[in-house]
Amino acid sequence: MSKMASLMCFVRSGRKAASVVLRREFHRTSPAALQMTVRDALNQAMDEELERDERVFLLGEEVAQYDGAYKVSRGLWKKYGDKRIIDTPITEMGFAGIAVGAAMAGLRPVCEFMTFNFSMQAIDQVINSAAKTYYMSAGLQPVPIVFRGPNGASAGVAAQHSQCFAAWYGHCPGLKVLSPWNSEDAKGLLKSAIRDDNPVVFLENELMYGVPFEMSEEAQSKDFTIPIGKAKTERQGNHITLVSHSRYVSFCLDAAAVLAKEGIECEVINLRTIRPMDVEAIEASVMKTNHLITVEGGWPQFGIGAEICARIMEGPAFNYLDAPAIRVTGVDIPMPYAKILEDNSIPQIKDIIFSVKKTLNV
Repeated sequence: MSKMASLMCFVRSGRKAASVVLRREFHRTSPAALQMTVRDALNQAMDEELERDERVFLLGEEVAQYDGAYKVSRGLWKKYGDKRIIDTPITEMGFAGIAVGAAMAGLRPVCEFMTFNFSMQAIDQVINSAAKTYYMSAGLQPVPIVFRGPNGASAGVAAQHSQCFAAWYGHCPGLKVLSPWNSEDAKGLLKSAIRDDNPVVFLENELMYGVPFEMSEEAQSKDFTIPIGKAKTERQGNHITLVSHSRYVSFCLDAAAVLAKEGIECEVINLRTIRPMDVEAIEASVMKTNHLITVEGGWPQFGIGAEICARIMEGPAFNYLDAPAIRVTGVDIPMPYAKILEDNSIPQIKDIIFSVKKTLNV
């Protein structure tokens, strides 16, 4: 009997010990981070802002019954109806004008262009009607509007549908211009854009829509926003600074991973905001690494990289440079249709690696 009791006691203590070990292991494991595509992050941002403020509405081609040309507005029409999610005819000048007028009247429109190439049809509304009105009215007439849609080169859509408009709109005072890279950028910046009282041009990238990224617990909150005008250092390094925006942040990080195996540590800065540009973040990095490369998909002349190089030359970081700053850009031609020519017309990871080695003289 005593043998049986001691056996039971042993089994019980073993169970207790096992449960303690299991519990400890369970608590030590961090919860799996949520994966979310850029498309879903944009959808969630619009959904939350439509719910939060009844003045917010979305209009554009195919945004309602078809769920959006790229399915970014999926489910919103069913949830909010015809008054808040509005399909428009194929007339950018017309519906951009309607949206600007609605913003002047006190609503907060989100105007979707099927691609920013089509915003050229409406550029007078974006710049003359939206961007300049707050100044021309001496601050009496705000225009809280977001123009959003895919920007830059996609794949196989040739010259008329492959332009990057970051430099075009970044040139104009009165606009704020945002260019998100990952899902957190997309959600946090779009929510900030919708809440902002100024016209915001929000440049997405079609090839990033289906790409999943980890979303932090903070980013999953309905209160999550990212401040406009602040860049983010995506990777720390001390040999060279790579500055980029949108899809090409991925290329910079991939190039940095390859170069790290060769002992070259790249610092990668994700601009997030094109205008107002966070020059201080770039200067601080250049003062640390003493080398600078800018990477973008747009054309070289008067581009984002050209502006960054000029600002660095005019500011306190210039004396810290140990080599000339270099731009990696799209090629200075209209985008060809042929796949092989298209690949050679936009920056590739090998181009970034080559430029880094050239700058560091290795």
